[in-house]
Amino acid sequence: MKKILNAPQDYADQALQGMCLAFPHLYAQSGEAGRVITRAAPAKDKPGIVSGGGSGHLPTFAGYVGAGLLDACAVGNVFAGPAVMDCIDAIRAADNGKGVLLLFGNYGGDKMNFAMAAEMLEAEGIETRTVLASDDVGSASRDERVKRRGVAGLIYAYKVAGARAEQQGATLEAVAGVAQRALDNTVTIGVALSPCTVPEAGKPTFSLAENEMEMGMGIHGEPGIRRGPLLAADTLADEMLSTLLKDGGLKAGDRVAVMLNSLGATPLEELFILWRRVQSGLAAQNISWFPPQIGRYATSMEMAGASLTLMKLDKELEQLLAAPVASPWWSNAQ
Repeated sequence: MKKILNAPQDYADQALQGMCLAFPHLYAQSGEAGRVITRAAPAKDKPGIVSGGGSGHLPTFAGYVGAGLLDACAVGNVFAGPAVMDCIDAIRAADNGKGVLLLFGNYGGDKMNFAMAAEMLEAEGIETRTVLASDDVGSASRDERVKRRGVAGLIYAYKVAGARAEQQGATLEAVAGVAQRALDNTVTIGVALSPCTVPEAGKPTFSLAENEMEMGMGIHGEPGIRRGPLLAADTLADEMLSTLLKDGGLKAGDRVAVMLNSLGATPLEELFILWRRVQSGLAAQNISWFPPQIGRYATSMEMAGASLTLMKLDKELEQLLAAPVASPWWSNAQ
């Protein structure tokens, strides 16, 4: 295992410390072990938004704390859900008396711990709503969408819910509603080219032959749709796009938000090679697009590969996407 670290057990904690030291005007640490990330300047008089999940995916989850996005985030060890007490502390930090939206991926440990936290805080009078991301088309069929994993599409939910929560008079129900609508219209598929190594495990999470790729693999190395020979970039882009267009029921005249995401090791050059084919494929279907997000948004340590996310837009969703944010990881350049 070759990684830039000190002790494997300190990996997550020191990464969070470094992020907060790099952006002290944006982030602050709290919680008993510093695993709760909050805004440096807490918001007032708005519904709160909290997320959480394991380390190893930066900038997801904690990186999206900031104005126009999340109010707080609870972070676990690499690929492990956050502790119940950290979930509790994050919800308390985000509460302004207008309720808190719990917005995270569809994973068993995260669901269990956030549900326990919400139940315990109900006695304190903190109202919560939960919306789960389940955008990974490689993890279950459309008919069983409730079983799907949440992956990069969660970031679009952060963005639109965060913008809605900042609007004057926003309610918890309205914020939860727009997050759910965003996710109902979002689909993602990923492709893995190589594994990653969890520091405390010290060995790769899975194996792929030199000439192999796996379509639909999850961001923790969960099994995908199929494993086969490495495809040329244009062929790969065509397969990913056609899968999402079919699953999302997208058609001529629709408008979409597009995210091409590196899973960690894949460089921008390769994402742009994919993008030239994706945008021509969208244009061929007479589907227009919001300025794309291309880069590292939801990673899996140093895994090589990429994911493609499409969110079907309506007027409100597009306006919320275009709203300003305070984040190093989101660009509204148009």
